[in-house]
Order: sequence, then C-alpha cells, then structure tokens
Amino acid sequence: MKFVAFERAKQGTGASRRLRITGRTPGIVYGGAAEPQLIEVDHNALWHALKKEAFHSSILTMEMAGAESSVLLRDVQVHPYKQMILHIDFQRVDATTKLHMKVPLHFSGDDQSQAVKAEGCIANHVISEIDVLCLPADLPEFIAVDLSGLKKGSSLHLADIQLPKGVKTVTHGSNKNPVVVSVVVIAAAEAPATEPVAEAAAAKPAAKAAAKPKK
Repeated sequence: MKFVAFERAKQGTGASRRLRITGRTPGIVYGGAAEPQLIEVDHNALWHALKKEAFHSSILTMEMAGAESSVLLRDVQVHPYKQMILHIDFQRVDATTKLHMKVPLHFSGDDQSQAVKAEGCIANHVISEIDVLCLPADLPEFIAVDLSGLKKGSSLHLADIQLPKGVKTVTHGSNKNPVVVSVVVIAAAEAPATEPVAEAAAAKPAAKAAAKPKK
C-alpha cells in the first residue's frame, strides 16, 4: 500500500492542535540510519487506510517530497470518543534487518470439516493473529489457515500452521505451542435423543385417562 506524507516543520501540543484543525494528522518516522523525521498526513485518507487490514500488517510505501521509502505502521493514537487520529508512528524498513510483526490469520474450510459437517461442532478461533519474525521481503500480508481437517475432540495448535518460507513464529511465556482453534461441541448436539421419546411415553397415560368416560 502507498500513502503520501509531508514534512512537518513545527512540533509541540499547540502546533499539533492547529495542524489537526486543517485536516492533517501529525506523525513521525524513525529507525534506520537516518534521524527521526516529523511528518504530517491527510487525516481523511489516513482514516480510510487504517480500516484496511493490509495497512497494519504489510510494508507500506511512503511518498514524501518526490521520494519513496518503505515503512511499517508502528503506533496509532486515536481520540477517545471523536473520530479523530491524534498521532501516528512509522518505522523505516531495512531490507537486511528482520522484522518482528503481528500478522493476521485468515481461516477457511471449517464448514467442510468433519467436526462441523457431521459431528455437531463449531470452530472457535482462539487466536486471530500471531507474532512472526522475518526479513521484509518475506513478510506476508496474512497467513492462510485451512480448517477442513478439524475433528471432534481435537484442536489446532500454533505448530500445526504452515508458515510461508522465511517466516518464524515468536511466542511469549511458557506456552510455546498455544491453541489457535478449538473444536467446541454445540450444546444442542450434546442433548440426549431419548428425551422426546420419554416425554411422549409419559404423555400417553395422561391422554388415555383424559379420554376415559366418566361413570
């Protein structure tokens, strides 16, 4: 994805407030060998870009003063109740330096699995994104996860996900292989099938008593 940024001359709370009134969002670009640079971005264009998943998880092309550079979105500050972006941070991308990023998971095939089709289950997505480490050229926009092999009583773990070439997962804490998708049995599917039969059997004597003529 590509966006346009402009050099920002002034900084400070007052300058940033005046900038937002004009429809621009203050920001900063840092990282690499160059010094951090103050920038400003058109607010409306930025607002719509942030609604796209790729803007958060892929390498972006920033055009500024006729030159292009590769950056990553690192932080966004949003007003607590107004539809306003207060500040945005980008990091420069070095082609030879590995990135630590969160990448979204795209699930498919659960409706074709044995667990969902024949065993009265649903697929519960426990994790929707994972931390990865890779070179910029290998960074995927998302990772596809096929759930067509799910079965009742099983779960899909992080180690079961097929990663793109050059991409490694990063885990935190003691659990190195967390559950990504769990198979949950629907409550209605667990209800014993004998209940309606028992209710019908109990209703028959009552129906006979009601139909018996009074003396």
